[in-house]
Amino acid sequence: MFHETITAKGHLIDTQILDRVFDVIAERGATHEVLQFDIGKRSEDESFVRMKVTAPDEETLERVIDGIVPYGCEVEAGRDARWELVPKDACVPEDFYSTTNHQTQVRIDGHWVDVEKQRMDAVVVLDGETPVCVKLRDVKKGAKVACGASGVRVMVDQPGRKKQTFAFMNNDISSERRVETSIQRVIKLIREVREKGERVVVVAGPVVVHTGGIEPFSRLVEGGWIDVLLSGNAIAVHDIENCFFGTSLGVSLKKGFPVEEGHKNHMRAINRINHAGSIAKAVEQGVLTSGLMYTLVKNEVGFVLAGSIRDDGPLPDTEMDLVKAQEQYGQELEGAGLVLMLSTMLHSIGVGNMLPSWVNVVCVDINPAVVTKLSDRGSSQTVGIVTDVGLFLQRLADELC
Repeated sequence: MFHETITAKGHLIDTQILDRVFDVIAERGATHEVLQFDIGKRSEDESFVRMKVTAPDEETLERVIDGIVPYGCEVEAGRDARWELVPKDACVPEDFYSTTNHQTQVRIDGHWVDVEKQRMDAVVVLDGETPVCVKLRDVKKGAKVACGASGVRVMVDQPGRKKQTFAFMNNDISSERRVETSIQRVIKLIREVREKGERVVVVAGPVVVHTGGIEPFSRLVEGGWIDVLLSGNAIAVHDIENCFFGTSLGVSLKKGFPVEEGHKNHMRAINRINHAGSIAKAVEQGVLTSGLMYTLVKNEVGFVLAGSIRDDGPLPDTEMDLVKAQEQYGQELEGAGLVLMLSTMLHSIGVGNMLPSWVNVVCVDINPAVVTKLSDRGSSQTVGIVTDVGLFLQRLADELC
């Protein structure tokens, strides 16, 4: 039999982390014996557990440790992280350590060192003396990559506790009173983020246009509350179509019904921007004179439009190389203190996968399943507000501007 002594510290009971650890041990064919269990006496006190994990073979024991380290468990024996050389580009040893979005440390020469550029689903590469999260596709031959879970420590930031302040937001159906209260909390959070010198990033879908959110969104941009917009081709196309023709996908935003031959309008909008050369050039030439994209350009607020298989056109500003689009998203997310996700499941989940767990995330959607999907895919810090995104932006702009 093979065994290791494992320790864990934190809010282990009320967040059910300890239950999950025990489940992983059992599911992967091992057993545990609790050697020490110190339970916190007050709600703010952390608990501590020390246990012996026993497995029938070394491979099973490694699988168990791999499974429980992401929950904040640590092998008590003071081992350094194990590093292996990468045999060729984008190919790492089978037992590589796959990262979570929680702050991670690796033990090097007896000292715990923070891993930089934390994100989920990456590998840890030793860059000189600095451990860094690197996407698998970017790993180069000859690099040193962390393997196994020994010498790795994860600081789980207790998502269940972190979200207590916003617990009232997490119901599937929110009353108007709760939405208003939630918005006040978001406003407070935006101001706090700004005071720290951190960035406010907005991830938005075309529903922002359909629900009348462009005017309040533009006010937030003009007020200096937004640092960058991350989105797809659609929001820009629909916003520009509305500027030119007063429609979005051929539907009049003022009257609420389709106009004659309105189905052509989004393509006509793309065509006009193509003639200008880009969105910025259309603004410079006086072709584009209103709307969100106009406001972004005029206020020198950046945007990244990531393409997809379904895009019409697309606009010349849309990055159709998805690897490059991911890189651009990642660059804009550096220094983010708050990410507002507005009615876009695809881009919200994509951005969520790029974020460390300590970045605040607020997801606004009329569909509560979007928030659930974000959490299911690891973005456990996400706070959800179930409401009309146009209404949310209107309230936000009225208060901040």
